[in-house]
Amino acid sequence: MKEIIKKSLEKSFSYTEYRNHVSNKLSQGEVTGNEQSEHLLKYSELNVVRMNRLDKTLTVHEDVSEKISSIKSKLIWLVLSEGWCGDAAQLLPVINKKAELSENIKLKVLLRDENEELMNQFLTNGGKAIPKLIIIEEETLEILDHWGPRPEGASKLISDYKATHGIVDEIAKTELQKWYLQDKGFSTQKEIIEKLEEIEKQLV
Repeated sequence: MKEIIKKSLEKSFSYTEYRNHVSNKLSQGEVTGNEQSEHLLKYSELNVVRMNRLDKTLTVHEDVSEKISSIKSKLIWLVLSEGWCGDAAQLLPVINKKAELSENIKLKVLLRDENEELMNQFLTNGGKAIPKLIIIEEETLEILDHWGPRPEGASKLISDYKATHGIVDEIAKTELQKWYLQDKGFSTQKEIIEKLEEIEKQLV
């Protein structure tokens, strides 16, 4: 597994590099990933707008900020993503804002479809759902925990909708985006910091 992590890190982007890569692909009329379509192109363009807004407006809650700043373990946050993914567009800016608060956290972003070997180790109900945050000890490359693809409240919204309607359609996706807008990244901040606190207890 450490070899998979090592190979993946060699292909990883910083957050800024990832944002630039997605935008460069769009300027060529393409999206990241194995599939190309007008549908995915539209989503990717919308996601750029969402991420630009979130990068400017997101704030990390004060208690979360204090806890992140006190992290002593040196960690790599490795996130599997794609430019067309609506959940990734909502969550990756939150993850980045948190990582920026600690010099002990290095955020790296991977494209899911180019890192299938790693993605297959972190399936959700048998599917390649993203974003997936993998928390790694920097020195040993040991996987300490993982999180994603959605915070609990968002996951429940989608699972309840699917149970009622049998599918996840455009109405469900719109409701999900409303949920993210109202939540303002708080659930993601809270759930990830809880994992970090457990990791600190184990490592320090």
